[in-house]
Amino acid sequence: MSLTGERTFVGFGLGAIQTGLFLYEAQASGNFGRLVVAEVIPETLRQVRENNGYLTVNIAHPDHIETAQVGPIEVFNPAIDSDRQRLVEALSTAHEIATAVPGVAFYGNPLEAASLSRILADGLLAHVARGGPRAVIYAAENHNHAAEILCQQVFANIPIAEQHAILSQVRFLNTVIGKMSGVVVDQAEITALSLTPMTFNGERAFLVEVFNRILISRIDFSAPPFQRGITTFVEKDNLLPFEEAKLYGHNATHALGAYLGALLNVRRIADLAETPGMLTFLRRAFIEESGAALIHRYAGLDPLFSPEGYAAYADDLLMRMCNPNLSDATDRVGRDVERKLGWDDRLIGTLRLGLSEGVLPTRYALGAAAALVYLDSTYLNNTLDPAERLYPLWGNRESLPEQEAVLDLIRAGLDHLRRWYAKSPGDSLALLENL
Repeated sequence: MSLTGERTFVGFGLGAIQTGLFLYEAQASGNFGRLVVAEVIPETLRQVRENNGYLTVNIAHPDHIETAQVGPIEVFNPAIDSDRQRLVEALSTAHEIATAVPGVAFYGNPLEAASLSRILADGLLAHVARGGPRAVIYAAENHNHAAEILCQQVFANIPIAEQHAILSQVRFLNTVIGKMSGVVVDQAEITALSLTPMTFNGERAFLVEVFNRILISRIDFSAPPFQRGITTFVEKDNLLPFEEAKLYGHNATHALGAYLGALLNVRRIADLAETPGMLTFLRRAFIEESGAALIHRYAGLDPLFSPEGYAAYADDLLMRMCNPNLSDATDRVGRDVERKLGWDDRLIGTLRLGLSEGVLPTRYALGAAAALVYLDSTYLNNTLDPAERLYPLWGNRESLPEQEAVLDLIRAGLDHLRRWYAKSPGDSLALLENL
C-alpha cells in the first residue's frame, strides 16, 4: 500500500503497537505521505533500513493470520546527533504523533538531549516557530494519566509563554488501547504459525489482533474542528471510566487467567478455553466483580456501564483473549509480576475498586495470591504473610487501613491455594470451586 497523503506521522518506539496499530492505521487511511519513527535499538534500525524502510506485521483474525506490509518509514536513532535533528525536523511538521514505549518511565529525563521528552520538546518548539499545523500526540503507554505525565515532562524546561504557544497548536491525548499484541521471537512458534518476520533480515515477528476500536481523549481545539488522519479512533469526553474498564476488566482478567493458568501448567492463554471451569470462572470475575463495581461507579455514563453492556464487553474480550491465532503465552501475560501487583495496577487496583464500591472481589484476590505464588512458589508451602512482599511495592503507608483490607483478601486467596495444592494440585475444578 503506497503513501499518498500530505500529512506527517511521527512515532516513538518501534514495537508491535506502534507498527501494528499506529503505522498500520496511518498508512491504511491514505492520509499520510510521511511516516517517521524514533528507535533506540541499533540492530532494529539496521534491519529496517536494509529492508528499504518496510516492515511486516501479522494480524490475527479468529480463523486466519493476515500478513500486511507497512512503509516505507524513516527510522532515526535519538542517540545520534544527525538523527536527532531529523526527528526534530519531522516533529516540526507533524500532524499526528504517538509515543508507544514500554512505560511512562521511558519518557526519560527532559534534561538529556536524547530522551523522548527532550526531543519532543525541541520538536514542538520548532513546530510553533515554523508555524506548523495543529497536531495531536497519542500517549499509548498503559497508564491512566500518560498524557498528563508526558506533557509535564515535555514542559519541564520550557518557559510559560512558549508552553502556551505550544498548547494553542498541540493536544496531548490519553488512549485506551484494547488491542492485544506481541513480539514473537521463538523460531519454532514463528514456523508453526507461519508468521512473517518483521524484515527479511530479522528473526522477530510482530503479531497483533485485528481489533482496532481504540478510544482517545476528546480533541478540544476551537473551530474549525481538528480532522484526524487516523480516522478509526473514537473520541470520548471523559476517558477515565473506559481506562478503568480496560485496567480493571480487560487487563485484570487477562492477568487472572495467566496466573491461574501458570499454576495449572497451561502454556497458552488460548488453552484456558479447554481448561475445565476456567472460562466460567473468568467470566464471573469479569462481570460480577469488575463489572458490578464499575457499573455501580459509572451507571448511566455510557451503555458499557450497564449489566448488558458490560456482559457483552466481557464476552467479546474473553473470546478475543482465547484466539488461538494470537498464540499468547501465559508467561508473557504474567511477566513483570511486581508491577502488576502495584497499588494502582490491575490486580490490586481491582481489589480496591471492589472494596470501594461494596463488591467483594474474591476471584481477583485469588489471582493476586496466584501472582505471589508465580513470583515465589514457597508461598504454597508455608504461611508467609504477603504483607512482607507487598508493602514495599505499595509504599504509601497513609492508606494503611485500605492496605490491610486488601491484604486480608489476598491472605484468604493464599489459604485457598494452599488447601487446593495440598489436596488436588493440577485439578482446575478443585482450584476454582467455592469462589
